[in-house]
Amino acid sequence: MFVKITTSGGRRYIQLVESFRDENGRVKKRTVATLGRLDQLQGELHTVIQGLQKVSGIEPSVSDGPLSLSFESARAVGDLWALTELWQELGFDRLRQVFRRTRFKLDIEALLRIMVFNRLCDPESKLGVLRWLEGVSFPKLPLEAIDHQHLLRAMDALIEHREAVDDAVSGLLRPLLDQDLAVVFYDMTTIRAEGLSQHADDVRQFGMAKEGIVARQFMLGVVQTADGIPLYHEVFDGNTAEVTTLKPTIEKIVQRFPIKRVIAIADRGLLSTDNLTELQSITLPSGQPLEFILAVPGRRYADFVELLTPFQSDCCEPAMVEITGEVQWQGLRLIVAHNPETARDKGAQRDRTIADLERKAVEWSGKLDEQDAGKRSRGRKLSDGGARARFYHEVKEAHLAHIIKVDLKSELFSYSIDESALTHARLMDGKLLLATNTPELKPEQAIKRYKSLADIERGFRVLKSEIEIGPVYHRLPDRIRAHAQICFLALILYRVMRQRLHASQSGLSPERALSLLKRIQHHRATLPSSQTIEGLSSITDEQARILTAMGIAKPTKNEQLTLL
Repeated sequence: MFVKITTSGGRRYIQLVESFRDENGRVKKRTVATLGRLDQLQGELHTVIQGLQKVSGIEPSVSDGPLSLSFESARAVGDLWALTELWQELGFDRLRQVFRRTRFKLDIEALLRIMVFNRLCDPESKLGVLRWLEGVSFPKLPLEAIDHQHLLRAMDALIEHREAVDDAVSGLLRPLLDQDLAVVFYDMTTIRAEGLSQHADDVRQFGMAKEGIVARQFMLGVVQTADGIPLYHEVFDGNTAEVTTLKPTIEKIVQRFPIKRVIAIADRGLLSTDNLTELQSITLPSGQPLEFILAVPGRRYADFVELLTPFQSDCCEPAMVEITGEVQWQGLRLIVAHNPETARDKGAQRDRTIADLERKAVEWSGKLDEQDAGKRSRGRKLSDGGARARFYHEVKEAHLAHIIKVDLKSELFSYSIDESALTHARLMDGKLLLATNTPELKPEQAIKRYKSLADIERGFRVLKSEIEIGPVYHRLPDRIRAHAQICFLALILYRVMRQRLHASQSGLSPERALSLLKRIQHHRATLPSSQTIEGLSSITDEQARILTAMGIAKPTKNEQLTLL
């Protein structure tokens, strides 16, 4: 039996119809009752429906009044879904085994996962993590509620089991390495730390920050592969010399990863006479010496004028395109790359800046001569000391103090151009100098290896921008180390996402991809009968392409979604 709507004379009628078989077994239909015109059965039809539900024992799902639904605030789930799938695919959920014997009766792995994901989705303080959790649905999270102390206890457990955690992470990353030749990039950066308190073994020390100012900070050293995958990190005191950190860090890398050869590539901070002697004395457990490619800092270029003058006249001056070459220096190979276009641009910019400064000097000198002659002019009176100070400041701001020499001892305003220094600067324009002890790499290969460091250095920018590792407000040294470890795990996920998005030619950065996936939200509503219904927002084509690029299945509402 079923309801049928028929049309007669332009009007629509509701009929109750049943199907039956005649004597020959053929299916036929007959009208049991006509309930009336459709446009006249508004309230009556609703009463009939409720009566039928009551007779059949079905609880009415709606009231006599208008339908009323109660909606909860939507919670973001798409970005956390992607990170959870990636976390499990890489095997980081196995960290739960490391913390089985912890003295804390908490799910440390789940709490760490929350803090790592927060660094990638919406970096906050540990208290801010709790506020962030109020607006998200966490897939596959075996927790019902957390507080600030839970997060701090998880950080304490992370440091207590750091060796085991590092071993576990190394085991998960080991398959990504080239077993025959591993090129590793090592660099350090400064992380600003706040607070005035002092603690035993405090890693917060005053030192020269990357911004060129003295600040309270700690040092973070990171080793990454040529593909940008972070392998290892270490926290050092804020006033630690960079070269003293390389040897112990490389030794730990060799112990953790079964590699036979290491070529360490580092930026200009490691190159000095003492540092080179130290680096050349490093021997790997296999008995092989540590190989390195180091950039020569610009302030040292004057040391190579005599060595590079023949190469300049023979090769660089007639060059129309970028060229490479090498000379011997202190028993090492000094590899030179010269870009004539860059040299021309840099030289022209310097000449324009010098001309502008000389123009100002002539103007101020003329004004001083006119004042001495008794001629008055508008504006404040100029003195030789004032002109000298202003000119020296502008020369320093232009980084030309090694070429434009301001006489600070003379009573009169005067300066001179050091032609020898200017010639040296022009000689070094457009050049990149690398010192290396690798015997077989061609100059082009060594330069390519070093230029890859620029991509690796972006990892530090990610730590400081997207992941927001600093400034750090933790006071205890172990809490600072735990914070760095959490950010390091976040950097691994970021780099893996970046690799996959780049390989798929999506044109998206990890932060942009996560922001788009964040729009996939979890919704929950309560019906008047107190029944709760849940669902996920529709997935757009763009979101589907992102998930495909990252090798992640689409989220489903059947998965456990935890609301903390």
